[in-house]
Amino acid sequence: MKVFIKYLLVLLIGICAGSCYGQSSAESNLVIESNANQEGSALGPSKILSGDELLNKMGSNLGSTLSNEMGISTTGFGAGASRPVIRGLEGSRVQIVQNGLAVSDVSSISADHASANPMASTRQIEVLRGASALMYGSGSSGGLINVINDRIPTSLSGEITGSLNTSYETVNQGKTVSTEIDNSFGSIAMHVDAAVSNANDYRIPGYAEQGGPNANWAISPGIPQNVPYSGKLPFSFNNQNNIGVGASYIGDSGYTGASVERLNHDYGVPTAAGGFIQQSQNRYDLQRESRDPFEGITAFKFSISNSQYVHNEFDSNGIAQTNWKNNASELRAVLDHQQWLGWKGSLGLQSATAKLTATDIASGNSAIVPQTLTNSNALFWVGQGTFGNFKNNVGLRYNNVTQNPNQASVYAGQGDVIWGGTASYNPPSLSNRQFNLLSYSGGSIWEFQKGYGLGASYTVSQRAPSATELYAFGPHDSTATYIIGNSGLSTETSHNFEINLQKTSGIFQGKANLYQNQFSNYIYGYYTGAVASGTDYTNFPVVVSQQANATIKGAELELTYNWKQSGIGSRLFGDISQGTFNSGGNLPLQPAPRVGAELAHQINRWQMGATFIHAFEQTRLASFEIGPTPSYNLLNAGLSYTEKIDAISWTSYLRLSNLLNQTIRYATTPETVRLYAPQPGRSLMVGLRGAF
Repeated sequence: MKVFIKYLLVLLIGICAGSCYGQSSAESNLVIESNANQEGSALGPSKILSGDELLNKMGSNLGSTLSNEMGISTTGFGAGASRPVIRGLEGSRVQIVQNGLAVSDVSSISADHASANPMASTRQIEVLRGASALMYGSGSSGGLINVINDRIPTSLSGEITGSLNTSYETVNQGKTVSTEIDNSFGSIAMHVDAAVSNANDYRIPGYAEQGGPNANWAISPGIPQNVPYSGKLPFSFNNQNNIGVGASYIGDSGYTGASVERLNHDYGVPTAAGGFIQQSQNRYDLQRESRDPFEGITAFKFSISNSQYVHNEFDSNGIAQTNWKNNASELRAVLDHQQWLGWKGSLGLQSATAKLTATDIASGNSAIVPQTLTNSNALFWVGQGTFGNFKNNVGLRYNNVTQNPNQASVYAGQGDVIWGGTASYNPPSLSNRQFNLLSYSGGSIWEFQKGYGLGASYTVSQRAPSATELYAFGPHDSTATYIIGNSGLSTETSHNFEINLQKTSGIFQGKANLYQNQFSNYIYGYYTGAVASGTDYTNFPVVVSQQANATIKGAELELTYNWKQSGIGSRLFGDISQGTFNSGGNLPLQPAPRVGAELAHQINRWQMGATFIHAFEQTRLASFEIGPTPSYNLLNAGLSYTEKIDAISWTSYLRLSNLLNQTIRYATTPETVRLYAPQPGRSLMVGLRGAF
């Protein structure tokens, strides 16, 4: 902690480097209305990425795009599959939705599963906590991320508009082309977007293996595994293409729209064993919004989606091992009401169903989890009210969740397991489970002086165990563990208390957050000390779902000068969190403390800037983790120039990543990747964008 404060003080004195976020005239219309209120309001997101800021930070996946935001890191599981980690929490505790409806992939189950939301079509990303998160889901104790696109138009353009982007990156010979086109004919608005991205295995600084090629790491006890790789990292390729089409009928009182999306994604899994995944999804959406449908109601919003998700997992020899499917449908209906007793807000219902299937291709039996039907039905209300100098928000959500496994399921290879140790294990009972969840939140910001606010919030969030946590039984290659569910798990409850101080006006702005997240019945994987062996694996540690009380405490600080304005702007930030079991010991995969600084300069048609982040060594590890995770310094820079030619605004740009060519390994990355697969080395991206 003392070293963290020391670095933060140094930054506050004036070490500034940062990213180019100024808003260019060519792209000033990219910011769209948030589904929630704007950042900094009582019910607004804690962070919004849009416009140039989003374009300049855009990565190959959601995790890499958000990884350098305050309080957010990433699982870092290769270029294809990296999910955000918020305040030390990930997986099911960080929900991802697209335009307010679930993405409906299987990325929350395992770190090697990519999130099925293409970044190229994204117009805005919102990070929600507290009452605003309760509009979309229960159990988001880390936070909820809403990825917004314009696939269903909500206004008439009156003319053809669009954009084209193409880029090339040196570290992986990555080539990307994307386009969006909007037009309207009378009362009909149309939208088309498409993107193709192909990237080879990326180059790394030094050796792939942490500590060199003879470090003798033994993730599987008694079986040291070394890899000799340097230069290019095997199985780090990432290829993706997607297309989306949408149309709306738009009238004076609202709109009705529909869209179709197809996603194909092939990417490597850069563990020591290696492998790759071929992923695809068809998604269908329908939206209806009526404005001022009757007295007291400002809007009625109805949305429904259906997703058909599938991916196949292959070993390093290209032999298909497992087929995953998730067929899901979701419905939301929301009434936005005018002020009542000083409060205005949204009342809604949400219903979702999903059928998850994981099949071992060789035997046809269940791989890891049985076929499970999950049903969720919820009612919620969120509201905000201003009373004097106090801006207040409240939220309430009741959710009924059922998990219904196919009780005739047979686990692949369950009769062939050889147990090492003093105990043997049986599959969990395939019993139906039902959970009644009640989550609520309240917060207030006191503007004690013009432009200054002191806030506090308290959120109780309940989460039902996932199908994997309840019913898993089998080897999990990407983490080299044998995972066993516990069908007797109870509801997980988090109690999050946060206080913050913020300055929101003037050339100097800033905010500081202190939080504590207290968990009852925190669900985690307990390493039993036993091992399991089978036909294709040896000495996988046996990990059983258990529950215990746990606490995460943390602090965040951000200071800005003339940020997102013309001229010179700078930003300083730092974050630190620590997760522990109340009975002793650290939570696994906790982010390292970080400090960072950014400097941006916009003058005429030029934008330039740089980002510097120092991540400290992570020594606070769980008892079974191998470490420590080394510290690193990350330096990025960017430059762009915009020129309008006829009706098209052209922006040429270059982005320099990891200029110091540092070997970067995240403490939030599972060891099967962290020990054998660092993040990409030094890279240059050059690109051209056109907007018309």
